[in-house]
Amino acid sequence: MDSIRTEVLDFYAKQGTKIFDESEDQDTTDLHKCVAYILQSMPNQEESNLCILVAGALGGRFDHEMGNINVLCRFSSTRIILLSDDCLIHLLPRTHHHEIHVHSSVEGPHCGLIPIGMPSGRTTTTGLQWDLTDSEMKFGGLVSTSNIVKGEKVTVQSDSDLLWTISLKGNETKAF
Repeated sequence: MDSIRTEVLDFYAKQGTKIFDESEDQDTTDLHKCVAYILQSMPNQEESNLCILVAGALGGRFDHEMGNINVLCRFSSTRIILLSDDCLIHLLPRTHHHEIHVHSSVEGPHCGLIPIGMPSGRTTTTGLQWDLTDSEMKFGGLVSTSNIVKGEKVTVQSDSDLLWTISLKGNETKAF
């Protein structure tokens, strides 16, 4: 990680952590390098149920957040969840019919579906306050933000990749 502080690097080196210097590669982010390393380390990744949770991936600089979202797209066959204190985001590839099981004790009810990479010509959902039925979504048009999960299950089918985002409970901000 080329942005790591020297004292942090020294701490982990003293713990016996294997250190890789990939700082010459300025075309990919630190997260991209980490995900690539994890996948290279797994012998049968296509048979695994690998899910990579990335804490602290949201809530900082917008360009860094977009870089992290780009990693979701570049590794679209790997389940990667970006986490912040108040929400999570993961990619719903267009190649699947998605059934999302909502754990209402820790997530929801606020959610959104955002087309990424290209507009969606047809998106259909169930389980949302404002379900979509063969709806077109694109920037400059409809994007399904500020929606509400109605139950414990949401289904999504789309002809384009979508970002799914849902609020996390426990750190709700209070309006004054």
